[in-house]
Amino acid sequence: MLIKTLRAAWLALGLAMMMLGSPPAHAAADTAICYNCPPEWADWGTQLQAIAADIGVHVPPDSKNSGQSLSALSAERHNPMADVVYYGVTFGIQAAEQGLVQPYKPAHWDAIPDGMKDPEGKWFAVHSGTLGFMVNVDALHGVPVPQSWRDLLKPEYRTMVGYLDPGSAFVGYVAAVAVNRALGGTLDDFTPAIEWFQKLQANSPIVPRQTAYARVLSGEIPILLDYDFNAYRARYQDHTNVRFVIPQEGTISVPYVMSLVADDPNPTAARNVLDYVLSDKGQAIWADAYLRPVRANAISQRALRRFLPASDYARADTVDYAKMAAAQRGFAKRYAAEVQ
Repeated sequence: MLIKTLRAAWLALGLAMMMLGSPPAHAAADTAICYNCPPEWADWGTQLQAIAADIGVHVPPDSKNSGQSLSALSAERHNPMADVVYYGVTFGIQAAEQGLVQPYKPAHWDAIPDGMKDPEGKWFAVHSGTLGFMVNVDALHGVPVPQSWRDLLKPEYRTMVGYLDPGSAFVGYVAAVAVNRALGGTLDDFTPAIEWFQKLQANSPIVPRQTAYARVLSGEIPILLDYDFNAYRARYQDHTNVRFVIPQEGTISVPYVMSLVADDPNPTAARNVLDYVLSDKGQAIWADAYLRPVRANAISQRALRRFLPASDYARADTVDYAKMAAAQRGFAKRYAAEVQ
């Protein structure tokens, strides 16, 4: 009964959104539930508006993070509420392994590079980002902009550093993998990352569980371990004095992926949404928000000119994402036991 009530509530919200902006006459109005599609993250706000306007599918915003989305899919396994899900690649791999998603090869499937998609279509990349420091320069009040992972441990950055919970949010786990790799660790040994997080606790870091973009813009969190696309958006769209720093010791780049939920309630609308985010327009929306679209030719020269130089991005590596997924639970347990 609770599941049906919640599903009805989602549909009611979708209908309310339809009242605000009716779909074109040639498109059939419909609703698809997407887990982890918050308007303030990765410019999902523009993406959801475009989906409604262009194909008549209304997708209510959802503020779960990747881990919460995976947990919800697992809890709803026998009575799914969601149609599609967006999450970090390691969570997509786990969802496929747990049988929570089903194969679907959307339009432009062949344009997705190998390694950025499950061969059966259980998950596929839509864009990627590079992890670094999103710094509100004004909120530092004269303290130098940090340039390295070790800088963040200095006492002058006390109460200034934030990172999302690495046991739940994908970006938090990416930060852990990045600092671990930069300081000599491997996906088999997270000791360097654990020791770094332990030392960081002396600086009283801020550890939110949800997207913290607005808190950086307000200056509440002067330095956030986050992606390049959020920093560029803050600087060029929200006109905040924000800089993006790729730490001197190195970092990693990772894809975000989407999946079709197993036994989803509204498969036609769901497939249309997945086709759309890989379309020319869907990919261009993310490119204009400074994400690296999985279809590389979708990014404009204007957007590229606002990225840091290629010499800085040379410090960003990729990793074995399947192995990264396999190591995630073990790291989360260590973090909970040794850091929190």
